[in-house]
Amino acid sequence: MRSRRTTRQRFEGRIAGMGSSSGVRVVVGRWGGSPLGAFADAMVATPEGHRILLAPSQEVADFVAATYSFDEVRIEPFDVTGDATWQVRSPSLTLALAVGRRTWLGRLLRMVPRRLATSPAWCTVTDPVARVLLRGVRTRGSAGNGRREFYAATDHRAVLSASGTLDGAPLGALAPVSPEPGFGFSSTPPRPSVTSLVTTVELPA
Repeated sequence: MRSRRTTRQRFEGRIAGMGSSSGVRVVVGRWGGSPLGAFADAMVATPEGHRILLAPSQEVADFVAATYSFDEVRIEPFDVTGDATWQVRSPSLTLALAVGRRTWLGRLLRMVPRRLATSPAWCTVTDPVARVLLRGVRTRGSAGNGRREFYAATDHRAVLSASGTLDGAPLGALAPVSPEPGFGFSSTPPRPSVTSLVTTVELPA
């Protein structure tokens, strides 16, 4: 029996997941290395469950929208700067995120050799553990258009505070990422945080 032929693409960077007292949930990605070059983007879920992708280019929008589920896609300038404090700026979204110390999970992740930690095989091993320890989080699963994804986390830090606006309306105070926003098969941890990771996307050849 012939195996299904696939190609793999790797995205290396950090994602920040946060909820707010207004009910808006946001996942910001900062990708320093990818087949699409370096870029930043965001996935936003409104209190009503309307899911929006904010992408800096049509190429990024096409790739992300083919992998995750959205009700609306906006292509607009998108910029993230800073380290201890993330400053997110786009016509739709502004955010200031204060990033704290490494969490207990981050300390555990740092103990795993990087070559092993970033492999899809390791993601397969850790998936059952992630499901138990972190509600809504999975490290492997099926994405859109016959794709498969592997989330290999290498570090984890808490988000201490956040402020910002969506379409000019204040987001309110920092809150857990709840309910799960429903962009794909996996979510960020419920506790607002920044996760360093390597994402491998397996596409049908």
